[in-house]
Amino acid sequence: MQIILEIPEDLGHSTLPELEKQIKLEAGIALFHAGKISSGRACEFADIDRYRFYEECAKRDIPVVNYDPGELEAELAYLRNS
Repeated sequence: MQIILEIPEDLGHSTLPELEKQIKLEAGIALFHAGKISSGRACEFADIDRYRFYEECAKRDIPVVNYDPGELEAELAYLRNS
């Protein structure tokens, strides 16, 4: 699938590839945050490694692990008793 966007030239990006990379990163993060794709798929889409993806999510206060509150409590109890 291909999407064509008209982008004003005064957005401050020095090159078209740089702008394309930024748009893909933002779209991948948005799709991940909305629960539409996995973090792995978002990394593939944005063409970045998982560590960079986690860093970018952290900058935006987007959690990369979503524990159910009961699961989190069970994990913490297990760690406390270990």
